[in-house]
Amino acid sequence: MHVCRLSNLDELAPYADQWDRLSAGVPFRSWTWLSTWWRHYGQDDSNGRRRRRLYVLCVFDQTNVLIGLAPWYVDRSATAGRVVRPLGSGEVCSDYLSVLCQPGMEDQVTRALADRLTDDAHASAEDIHTHQNGWDLLDLSDFDAKDNVVGRLIEQLADRGNTVYRRAGPNCWRIELPRTWDEYVAMVSKGHRRKLRQLQRSVFAEGRAVLHTIEHFGELPAAVNILVDLHQRRWRSLGEPGCFASPRFDAFHREVMPKLLCGGNLQLRWLELDGRPAAAEYHLIAGGVIYAYQSGIDPELLDEQPGWLITMYTLRRAIEQGFRAFDLLRGDEPYKAHWRAKPCPSLRVRVVPDRLSAQLRNNIWLTGSKVKRWIKGRGARGEVTKTPNPWPQTPGP
Repeated sequence: MHVCRLSNLDELAPYADQWDRLSAGVPFRSWTWLSTWWRHYGQDDSNGRRRRRLYVLCVFDQTNVLIGLAPWYVDRSATAGRVVRPLGSGEVCSDYLSVLCQPGMEDQVTRALADRLTDDAHASAEDIHTHQNGWDLLDLSDFDAKDNVVGRLIEQLADRGNTVYRRAGPNCWRIELPRTWDEYVAMVSKGHRRKLRQLQRSVFAEGRAVLHTIEHFGELPAAVNILVDLHQRRWRSLGEPGCFASPRFDAFHREVMPKLLCGGNLQLRWLELDGRPAAAEYHLIAGGVIYAYQSGIDPELLDEQPGWLITMYTLRRAIEQGFRAFDLLRGDEPYKAHWRAKPCPSLRVRVVPDRLSAQLRNNIWLTGSKVKRWIKGRGARGEVTKTPNPWPQTPGP
């Protein structure tokens, strides 16, 4: 078994199929999603300086088969130094990121990765100067708190003297779908059930609502434009810019959607109400799960409850098509529990190597973090309320 660090997409492209085989059917971990993300978010900064570089650690067995990989990159920061982060993180909000691993090889892969990371953290002065190796902080976010592979890697890093800080991240919310729509309706509250039946009678039964789902590439551009228009108009009505106001975010999705559609991993649909686009939803699908990634509604039609209508229709179709779960992803908005979604906790972890410069940088950051918590903990009259340490520490031996 050996570990290689690959630092450009051309080196990684031959392993795309093996990468996807290790992704456990989660689209946010796929080669398509993460390689496209890098093409849009791995560029030079506005001054032409290269702040980011790929840091993908690949674990191969004796026959040179890929059995594990850490899909990461290094981001250089004036305050934190060289920060290792997951591909797909940031404004794209990729959930369920992980360290990819062949089932049954978790211990071997995480030990190999922990050894390589610890060695890289103590890279020679020459390597550090040329930015080829070395890191000051491993900042992992957006992964499931029950993720066994990441959990084992963190334990291995702590065993090697690295300092680990953990804190809770946002919940993801998932509906485990029953076999029939009637079973699902029986799951929700009495008031929710009454509303679903009333919408069925007053909107769907009268033919006012029509759901469109794209099936061909030729339908994609118009559907994307409907999604973006409804999303942006809704958020501007709330005084916010909307996600697609970011040129990089918009360009990323316009490139990745055709690839997802080609692979059978895209579900893009919109609901017309009385012949007018009222709501749109952008889903990723894989492994029998629908991931509700992005949406938009017409702010002028809120009284018609287009969000309820399209969610109701989508859930019913998902059950009829045999999907096992509908995942509403991150965020603790109250509506998710009303649809009988259950929270799936996520975790954020910071790992600091046992090296003086990295520890000093981390102490500065930790002090600033505690100061911010202290300020937020002040009461209305200025008194200080007790707040827990936001980053519980697990030191190495």
